[in-house]
Amino acid sequence: MSRPLVICDCDEVLLHMVSHFGDWLDEVHDLDFVLEGGNFIDAVRPRDGSPALKGEEIWPLLNGFFDTEMHRQTIVPGASEALISISEYAEVVILTNLQDEFRTARAKQLANFGIEFPVNTNQGGKGTKVENLLADHAPRLAFFIDDLGVHHESVAQTAPHVWRLHMIAEPTLAPHIPQADHAHARIDDWHEAQHWIIDRITEGESP
Repeated sequence: MSRPLVICDCDEVLLHMVSHFGDWLDEVHDLDFVLEGGNFIDAVRPRDGSPALKGEEIWPLLNGFFDTEMHRQTIVPGASEALISISEYAEVVILTNLQDEFRTARAKQLANFGIEFPVNTNQGGKGTKVENLLADHAPRLAFFIDDLGVHHESVAQTAPHVWRLHMIAEPTLAPHIPQADHAHARIDDWHEAQHWIIDRITEGESP
């Protein structure tokens, strides 16, 4: 078995996204973005009073943002330093829900902030991809960090032996979203999260 493995999400964990996405919708598309409870349903609203955009209308906007506006995104305070510290104890990989065509751009974007770890893209639930990463790395201990409860549930189903840390580093969202049911802990600050992970690695503690 190899070193421990930390599988980390990107948007709202390492990089701020929704706040910049909302600014872009306002500036370029004349749309209001009101994200309540972390759910994109009814979040994108035309200003002429017509109904909120449906999912099939939002996805092209999200792809448009990632295609041309990733430079807007800012680093979550302490994220780069924490991952570098954690990498002294474990392998670190990034697992981001983006279309595969954005993988190179995401890797370059993160590298600009000092986060230079392998980047994996995914669509849909992350459980299968996490299972594949575990098979590739065969770690003695593994951690999964994500802001969305649906992914914690997916990973809990396919890899229940993985530590699951729920993190929402976007301060406008975090107070309104409870801890994910299938996460072992909820920590929204990287300084605290770093110590939580390293403590479990050094103690060899399994879930």
